[in-house]
Amino acid sequence: MRAWEVVRPGPVEGEPLHLAERPVPSPGPDELLVHVSACGVCRTDLHVTEGDLPVHCPGVTPGHEAVGTVAATGRAVSGFARGDRVGVAWLRRTDGTCEYCLRGSENLCPASEYTGWDADGGYAEYTTVPAAFAYPLPDDVDDIALAPLLCAGIIGYRALRRAALPPGGRLGLYGFGGSAHLCAQLALAEGASVHVLTRDPAARRLALALGAASAGGAYDEPPEPLDSAILFAPVGDLVPVALRALDRGGVLSVAGIHLSDIPSLRYESDLFYEKELRSVTANTREDGRDFLALAARHGIRATTHAYPLEEAPRALRDLKAGRFGGAAVLVNDRPPRD
Repeated sequence: MRAWEVVRPGPVEGEPLHLAERPVPSPGPDELLVHVSACGVCRTDLHVTEGDLPVHCPGVTPGHEAVGTVAATGRAVSGFARGDRVGVAWLRRTDGTCEYCLRGSENLCPASEYTGWDADGGYAEYTTVPAAFAYPLPDDVDDIALAPLLCAGIIGYRALRRAALPPGGRLGLYGFGGSAHLCAQLALAEGASVHVLTRDPAARRLALALGAASAGGAYDEPPEPLDSAILFAPVGDLVPVALRALDRGGVLSVAGIHLSDIPSLRYESDLFYEKELRSVTANTREDGRDFLALAARHGIRATTHAYPLEEAPRALRDLKAGRFGGAAVLVNDRPPRD
């Protein structure tokens, strides 16, 4: 099978990725072998490829927003059969026994593993996933539209809940890529007023088309104080900007796995009046199930840009340069092998 490998982490303008021919993997006893039909291109893939995140698995295949069909099952798997449509997401495995898992916070498990970082992901014709961490998917939405929901959507959902937006509240979104444009749709469906702040004019146009109340530059002041804000852009300089935009008692959640350094904060202007700054760490499987159900209920759809699987480096370069609004998706046009 064809699979992309991170051979030497570095800028995507170089050649950190190599397209290799590999044997089709065999699923472990508790795993599914999945024939990948589409895989979303997430900013975390960019961080893995460029070395912003430390190497966990040399030569890893990135990708953790994979949609496909079950090609084989491990001997201990039940509840899945060949041909079932499934999604493969970021959270790959937890120990299930630590204090965090036992209290429902499996996203904080110290032994957690992640698709496309600790194990090979979806930038390939086939991948494997523990059956307990695979998501059954509906048949009425196409592969390309579903793929970004599996991380961009799920993480945006957790970030929104961490931001503690009150009913009918005023939400600010800093950055407006794959995750933010899905989060905005959910917030709007739940009655929020959404203000988008991003450097990208195309993203601002998309935000307004989706129903945002305003769309301005990343460092602009929103037209009204915010009850909650989410920082999607991996830019630490925006933390004090977003905190100052909050109303009294407001909450800022930071959605990314990687963030550049945060400058010094001034207590009186940035944090006083019981403002809160919260991080977001991965997600739980319950987050994933809840978001996918809400996406189906509210008709949440990703704005997508398809690339052939063999053009993964170009998709990552375009993501880094901000050449598209919404989300990129790699498409595998080869059918399953018998």
